[in-house]
Amino acid sequence: MTVTLADVAARAKVSPATVSRVLNGNYPVAAATRERVLKAVDELDYVLNGPASALAAATSDLVGILVNDIADPFFGIMASAIQAEIGGPGGRAGGERLAVVCNTGGSPERELTYLTLLQRQRAAAVVLTGGALEGAAHQAAMAAKLRRLAEAGTRLVLCGRPPAPDTPAVALPFDNRGGARELTEHLIGLGHRRLGYIAGPEERTTTRHRLEGHRAALAAHGMAEDPRRTVHGGYDRRSGYEATLELLRRDASLTAVVAANDTVALGAYAALRESGRRVPDDVSVAGFDDLPCAVDAVPALTTVRLPLADAGARAGRIAMGREEAPAGNVATVRGELVVRGSTGAPRG
Repeated sequence: MTVTLADVAARAKVSPATVSRVLNGNYPVAAATRERVLKAVDELDYVLNGPASALAAATSDLVGILVNDIADPFFGIMASAIQAEIGGPGGRAGGERLAVVCNTGGSPERELTYLTLLQRQRAAAVVLTGGALEGAAHQAAMAAKLRRLAEAGTRLVLCGRPPAPDTPAVALPFDNRGGARELTEHLIGLGHRRLGYIAGPEERTTTRHRLEGHRAALAAHGMAEDPRRTVHGGYDRRSGYEATLELLRRDASLTAVVAANDTVALGAYAALRESGRRVPDDVSVAGFDDLPCAVDAVPALTTVRLPLADAGARAGRIAMGREEAPAGNVATVRGELVVRGSTGAPRG
């Protein structure tokens, strides 16, 4: 049965005129109402009929880049590298392209909304960066949306994100498990046995994979995981600060802290400093990603270097059809352990 504009209006609990205004973008609509209408469009898989439908099968010069937080250098570095490859002023793609960076703020609803908007704008390509959100319902909705984009002619690339099953998207996932395991094994090799772990948000694949790598290293060395020594938080400095204080409250004998990323590690530095502990003399600290701040920290931060710019550039080339997709549409991007002054042997 064909879905009509009236069906969308009924689902969103607005008038058909409001749905038309949202879809045509020719009249201001409250943000909450707009979100509700676009969600109804997604849920009902509403498409325009007639000539407009034929037009939607074409592609434009628009390229969408989805990021979780554009203020986070992890995403900013990738987005910049992607944009450099897709054309426009100073670009190298041999033609003008308009790159639109969509900041989801970690919201599953915003992620789907941006994909809906990019589909309506007939985007030539969409690149999704960073870890995916967990949850069967959201993953199913994402897969359906990605399939519809591909059917309309949009190229899809996942940069630093796990493959999306049952979709034609090319995936360049980061080896977060392998990097985290190597990082923890480095600390164990130095003699650490009381390691605190600051994990990221529980709903993200990056968090789960890095935590699995950490646990695998503990298991490989016959070390039982102590639940008291793992705290979840955000991927920001404040979360690192607060999580470190909590870890110390639970176990003041910790000799090392493994942080979810480099920004979280800087928060750990501050908490340890305020607690009268020196890095690495009293507590070693390790991060992940090798963001620009890592080498400037005092002491310089031991971390896992991810080739963010190279991965972003490759994603951009694949999105523009200037580089062939890898075999099976998946190519894992591996990290490199970088040992600096923030880790050392435990005292005593």
